[in-house]
Amino acid sequence: MELLGSTHTATYTRPGMKSTNFLPAISTMASSYKNPHFVMSQSMYLPWRPSSYLRTASAVPSIGVTSRISPDQIQAKVSRFPFNRTALFARYTPVDWLKSNHNNYRESESLRHNAERLRVDTVRLIQDKEQLTRKTQSTTNKNIGERLNDIVFWKSELNHEIENMIGETNALAEVKKRLERALAETEGPLQVARECLYHREKRMSVDLVHDKVEKDLIQEVESIKGCQERMRCSLDAAKSQLASNRAAQHELDRDINDKLIAHRIDDKCHYLRNTSDGISYFRGVENIDATVSVPESWAKFTDNNILRSQNERAASAKLRHDIETLLNTTSNEMWNHFNSVNVAFTNRLSEVADAKNKLQMHLAKTLQEIFQTEMLIEALKKAIQDKESPLKVAHTRLDERTRRPNVELCRDSTQLRLVSEVREIDDTIQRLRERLWEAEKTLQMLVNTKVTLEHDLSIKANSLFIDQEKCMSMRKSFPSTPRLVGYT
Repeated sequence: MELLGSTHTATYTRPGMKSTNFLPAISTMASSYKNPHFVMSQSMYLPWRPSSYLRTASAVPSIGVTSRISPDQIQAKVSRFPFNRTALFARYTPVDWLKSNHNNYRESESLRHNAERLRVDTVRLIQDKEQLTRKTQSTTNKNIGERLNDIVFWKSELNHEIENMIGETNALAEVKKRLERALAETEGPLQVARECLYHREKRMSVDLVHDKVEKDLIQEVESIKGCQERMRCSLDAAKSQLASNRAAQHELDRDINDKLIAHRIDDKCHYLRNTSDGISYFRGVENIDATVSVPESWAKFTDNNILRSQNERAASAKLRHDIETLLNTTSNEMWNHFNSVNVAFTNRLSEVADAKNKLQMHLAKTLQEIFQTEMLIEALKKAIQDKESPLKVAHTRLDERTRRPNVELCRDSTQLRLVSEVREIDDTIQRLRERLWEAEKTLQMLVNTKVTLEHDLSIKANSLFIDQEKCMSMRKSFPSTPRLVGYT
């Protein structure tokens, strides 16, 4: 070992072979700890003397002085300072120190360069995406505005057609009323029979029966001329046409109502901005496709509704013209079989009144049975509810017993009895629910029967009202001739 110099506390020597160890890492980066800096066999025996280290580092060895000392003196000096050998191994060369600093400089510069590039790229990305978002939102607003214009156009077309259809329907309804009045005012028994048939057509359900009264009325009508038959056909055609007109108008109304709702929604969407109230996240809404049409089918749907309404209006106008012609051809008619029809009416009224009384009696019994069945259902529900607590107790006991430790998890008689108890209660609840289902089904059938009886009673009352109040009261008078065309 070559002696370089000495101070009061240390002797500087230079070993024959250079150490390859570098200074310890001073950076907190993981890359600063790539290689070990101390040899374990040497560092284990080095003393920790900070004051000596600082004092030694401040001394500058003199090569000239050291070179004039003999090897024996050097060995003697070294032997007099045993701690010098250990202090020597704690040193690094200036080259190592500079290399460590340069490594830290390069790493810092590289990291700063990467950070700056990331920052610039991120700012550019934010600006690009902001422009793209604004452009997309502007395009969407434009599309919504175009959609609103389309809706407004078709709304105006629908409103115009609805006004025309309402006018035509009112005109046809007025002509139909005139036809009914003309038919009601047919002189003689022909007029009375026709009115009776017309009113009796208002009977409902099973009471719309082809009874003796109707047969006599038909025989009375058969004596009428072909013009009378044409009036009845025209009346039926007017009813059918009115239904068709209303159906077409209903489709128009529904279409325009849908467009009003769509216009309100799209108008709200059109005025929504990034600062608007009520905007929120709806996760997954972009994946939901609830659309049922495309722009072509959407426009075609409304166009078809308008075309259908126009066709119905044309047919209605033609029918009005035909009815007007028919009303002008009907003037003088006679009526027949007045007395026979009155007798048939009287017998029929007696039959309907008797059937109505029997229905009222059955309805009262059905109501009593419904009350008793409802009480039974309440009792069954209470019984099922009462079984819930014992079932919960059994379930809780079984659940608690599953927490017994080790061999204490015994399938004893208590365990078996608890399982049996749960099954018994479940079976009981199941049977009670089945009985409850049967009782509810029976109640539903009774309610249906009640509704049927009430409906049948209303039918009978309607039939009695038609036969007694409408037909019989009408047949007591004779219509005048000036009212045949339906203007009065």
